[in-house]
Amino acid sequence: MTLNTKNYDYLIVGAGPYGSIFAHEAAKRGKRSLIIERRVHVGGNMYTHKEHGINVHDFGAHIFHTDNKEVWDYVQQFTEFNGYINQVVANYKGELYNLPFNMNTFYQMWGVKTPEEAAAKIEEQKNAAGLAGAPKNLEEQAISLIGTDIYTKLIKGYTEKQWGRPATELPSFIIRRLPVRYTFDNNYFNHRYQGVPVDGYTAIFDKMLDSELIDVQVNTDFFAHKDDYLAEFPRIVYTGMIDAFFDYSEGELEYRSVRFESEVFDTDNKQGNAVINYTERDVPYTRVMEWRHFDGHADAGKTILAKEYPQDWDRTKEAYYPVNDEKNSTIFKKYRKLADAQDKVLFGGRLGNYQYYDMDQVFNAALKDVEKEFDD
Repeated sequence: MTLNTKNYDYLIVGAGPYGSIFAHEAAKRGKRSLIIERRVHVGGNMYTHKEHGINVHDFGAHIFHTDNKEVWDYVQQFTEFNGYINQVVANYKGELYNLPFNMNTFYQMWGVKTPEEAAAKIEEQKNAAGLAGAPKNLEEQAISLIGTDIYTKLIKGYTEKQWGRPATELPSFIIRRLPVRYTFDNNYFNHRYQGVPVDGYTAIFDKMLDSELIDVQVNTDFFAHKDDYLAEFPRIVYTGMIDAFFDYSEGELEYRSVRFESEVFDTDNKQGNAVINYTERDVPYTRVMEWRHFDGHADAGKTILAKEYPQDWDRTKEAYYPVNDEKNSTIFKKYRKLADAQDKVLFGGRLGNYQYYDMDQVFNAALKDVEKEFDD
């Protein structure tokens, strides 16, 4: 079987952001790439489609946010952003709270009205929990940051649903991704540059891959002809699961997956906010997105809601989130050593590096690797 029919310089496995950026930058340097993608579309988990005039995020809410001006300037060459600011509402047994944790949250929870009162309440609850020294897990980290009440109502159930294990078994760094503010500011992110593409994320990839030097084959499984690909292509960029590449020889890494249930409603406004988190453990979904509120685009009288259900991962499901606990990190280091020994394969992206990347971090990593590949 001949696979490298056009004397491609690169085979790129995966048409998500990392692989697409690499192909685009390679084409700018006169290099020809073949992208193969197991799914039936480009864009990876950033893929969007239009329905009833609404840009639907097929794989969960994606808000581009960054402080990296280089990345921000780079992505803007492919799209216009609308300036959307994510302001999440949390629903705990019918009680509503603003997220991330800020003075609105503290007032809603305790009735406190000043930063001093809020800080005192958190310190009181931290001391009552008997915490001392560096937090050993997510539960201790959360209580030390925002107290027992907020942890119990807004973090514990949501986080344990998302990760499928007790908060005491999760690493503390997960909760540190969320801001804690002593101001009345509901902006979910601290980053300077934020927004959602006015024409959806898929348009970014359509423009990025629009080159005579880039061919894309969807619905194509790398592993169906892995040995042939490795033999025929001079250089391979691999963005799939790193453990799968090595036939799980060092053990199977753990991931979390999610599934979505969407429903169309004959109304202009169903829940009043783009994202509402459901934080109690007994509600099976973690959040509900109403897509029209992300950019205001929608046919009159139509809206679409999507419920997000976390689930255990197995090889029949999409791998969304690496479980970066101590056990999996130890396994990954073994795969990283194997990957570093591959002289013709570059591993990238969230799955290739087994890292919980935000979108801007994937963009940045791809651009840095492109520099190493072509400009060193």
